Amino acid sequence: MAKTLIVQAAPVGEWADRYLQEHYDVIRLWQEADPLACLAQRSDATALVTSVRRGCTAEMMDRLPALRLIASWGVGYETIDVAAASARNIRVTNTPDVLDDCVADMAWALLLATARRIPEGDRYVKGGQWRTIGAFPLATRVSGKRLGILGMGRIGEAIARRASGFDMEVRYHNRRKRNDVPWGYASSLKELAGWADFLAIACVGGPATRHLVNAEVIDALGPKGILINIARGSVIDQPAMLAALRDGRLGGAGLDVLDNEPAVPPELAQMDQVSLMPHTASATRETRRQMEQLVIDNLEAFLQGRPLLTPVAP
Repeated sequence: MAKTLIVQAAPVGEWADRYLQEHYDVIRLWQEADPLACLAQRSDATALVTSVRRGCTAEMMDRLPALRLIASWGVGYETIDVAAASARNIRVTNTPDVLDDCVADMAWALLLATARRIPEGDRYVKGGQWRTIGAFPLATRVSGKRLGILGMGRIGEAIARRASGFDMEVRYHNRRKRNDVPWGYASSLKELAGWADFLAIACVGGPATRHLVNAEVIDALGPKGILINIARGSVIDQPAMLAALRDGRLGGAGLDVLDNEPAVPPELAQMDQVSLMPHTASATRETRRQMEQLVIDNLEAFLQGRPLLTPVAP
């Protein structure tokens, strides 16, 4: 029996890549010299597997007139032209929920690392300064402080829940106030930043949130404030943040994501008040395996005519 044809635009993990190869006739698009020409030759494919890093453009959809599903690895979908997919009657799925806890854990790891100067302290001990210099500079207490969260979705909620263990007061800013959460609501992001000691970014990426955290918001957070980002680098006006850190108008930053990553401004990389990670908030063995499984589960639900598990609303 002939295997079902699947277009795979990008790798989505060792287990899932192997599963797809074993069970389907897979076009591995990233290995093709001319991906668009390859699509045109296999225009009968009804399903495409991709990742948030690769996405799927309207031009790719145009080459696949029979396409009815885009199954994406990752919670974000700003790299998929969802409007174009909806216009073509193509369903889109992503992999939310399974990564919420790990991403929230990373937000807290960055918050604690930046406030307590852990990366700097690690270098201090390993480099021998503890023995030769002695006393290490004072850090910032976390417990009992104020935590502001931009974006009260699933990940924002997970970050907020963890704050109770640190006796922190939590407020959030969202597109709209939620009546089903216990935390206070700030009507503007500037208001939230002015109130908070720590500001954690947990909103979606894309054009609607680009540079939402601008110079005005950063200045409101202030010289003792710490900015945490586990969302998308584009949400922060990166030059404005860099200038504020340089001038002492922002106390510190813990960043899992950057604008134009993996490029890192050299000055940012040299700042002791900044903790950096290489976009790995969901990068645990357990979570990545669940994300891969969810891609496959959505694909097979579609092929078998069952309801999709995690559809993206058009």
